[in-house]
Amino acid sequence: MEQLFVNASLSSYPVYIGEGIRSRTGELLLSEAEGADKIFVITDNAVGPLYLEDVVQSFPDHVEVFTFTVESGEASKSFAEYKHILTAMLESGLDRKSVVTALGGGVVGDLAGFAAATYMRGIPFVQMPTTLLAHDSSVGGKTGINHPLGKNMIGAFHQPSAVIYDVEMLQTLPDKEWRSGFAEMMKHAYIKDASFLEWLQLHITTIEDVKVSAVSMLKRSIQVKADIVALDERETGVRAHLNFGHTFGHAVENTAGYGKWAHGEAVAAGMLFAMQLSNEEGLSAWDTKKEKEWLLSLGYPLVMTELSADSLLKAMKKDKKTSAGVLTFVLVTEPGETITKQIPDETVHRLLESFIERGRSDD
Repeated sequence: MEQLFVNASLSSYPVYIGEGIRSRTGELLLSEAEGADKIFVITDNAVGPLYLEDVVQSFPDHVEVFTFTVESGEASKSFAEYKHILTAMLESGLDRKSVVTALGGGVVGDLAGFAAATYMRGIPFVQMPTTLLAHDSSVGGKTGINHPLGKNMIGAFHQPSAVIYDVEMLQTLPDKEWRSGFAEMMKHAYIKDASFLEWLQLHITTIEDVKVSAVSMLKRSIQVKADIVALDERETGVRAHLNFGHTFGHAVENTAGYGKWAHGEAVAAGMLFAMQLSNEEGLSAWDTKKEKEWLLSLGYPLVMTELSADSLLKAMKKDKKTSAGVLTFVLVTEPGETITKQIPDETVHRLLESFIERGRSDD
């Protein structure tokens, strides 16, 4: 088992990475949450049948373990599901020493974390990511739910007490989820670690390569996220760089309908769009054809002819990074060098039309 630490301004917590460590959940969790005698595990109906029993059985007899299962998928990040969870927490008699445990992907982690952040004005929670994508969302303390008018617009910053990452649980993922998670690894490399990006582009050219190298890449990718969170826990500065590709990606998810595009697939397209945008602004000289070929070799969908520039721009205007109605994009001028820049609507709209058109071909 490997271990690294996230040093946020108000707390420091461990990230455990290893094979089979879900069966040590009780030991690892109780070492970080001394005195906890009630555990509330939130999972979904895809993950629960596979791994929930292993987690529950890991706790000693004196600890009460309650479970709550949601439907898998982005639709569960809703006000309705959030209310159901809070009701179950109240009925279970959780107190300030109780610990919420999120066993699942990013949806479960965001939802469980927000419930923990708001129950009794905040109780401890532990992240147990079961997807490659959740290696990003499980670290950093961002929690929340969706609103029909925007993704992750309702939420709170609430750091976990620990992250327990059992990489054995990745083996049941479909290729679409491997692809989605790898996009966030690419993002970390683009914005902060040029040598990591160089290694990825040399060694990772198929999804099978991702599966073989996942464990070795995880620690490096999580460390990038941890370093940025340590500098800017509440996203007032450099942490905004972690949104590279997300203004466009969230707009695609919102416009197409949550769940039709995997989050990482939309972000991958968003990173390519951001490269074209920074080239247009004269800030970079990305070989976007080469970058696009890499994404296509990994199976990322880049055709979005069912969407329009008008609808995407409208969704982007609701992004949290929009200031006084002006769109702000995270742009990478070269690997490891990242800035934020306000871009006029006219420029964005024109490039959106071009991006959608280019998606029809391999140009």
